[in-house]
Amino acid sequence: MPLPTFRPRGIRPGLLTRLRVPGFRTLGPGSVSSLLKVALDVAYVLLALITGLMLILLVVGIFIPLENLDVTVSNDEGGTAQPLTRALLIFALGAISAYFGGFLLILTHLRKIFRTLTLGDPFQPDNVRRLRQIGLILAIVTGGVWLVQGLVAARLAPGIMDPQGVGELLTPVFSVLVVFVLAEVFREGARLRRESELTI
Repeated sequence: MPLPTFRPRGIRPGLLTRLRVPGFRTLGPGSVSSLLKVALDVAYVLLALITGLMLILLVVGIFIPLENLDVTVSNDEGGTAQPLTRALLIFALGAISAYFGGFLLILTHLRKIFRTLTLGDPFQPDNVRRLRQIGLILAIVTGGVWLVQGLVAARLAPGIMDPQGVGELLTPVFSVLVVFVLAEVFREGARLRRESELTI
């Protein structure tokens, strides 16, 4: 026994078969990669401005007078005041500048990778190098943040700021490993592409 068919009222037979849902292209001009490339460009400009501002503050911090200035570190249970020394100010501004500068370098490499994705040619040998550099920079930034918060912050405000534990490193370390694995995937893709070009 054949099953009944249903057709929305007012729609001609055959019209539904001609309707197509546009698919998302992931590579090439006008694709999702090109949209992400625009977002990365905007983030790069903003991060470059922030990094430049922090570097200017770092230079200004060398010369501004710091007499009778304190810095207060607090949490829900209370706080502690420390004298703001020039060494502490320069170290803090330098650490923040290095943090933003590291992510600025990561965005620089990501923009170049997404440029190749927009061109539809992702498996370039340069992308392997770029991904490895992103993984290395991410590892350095992660290690730097862990050291600064663990060693310096604990000494600056003992009992107020807790140092990071090893468990809090799991997510950043996993991210670094994923980037290095992606670099190997791109390296294999570049090798297969080179072999296919030689075969042709």
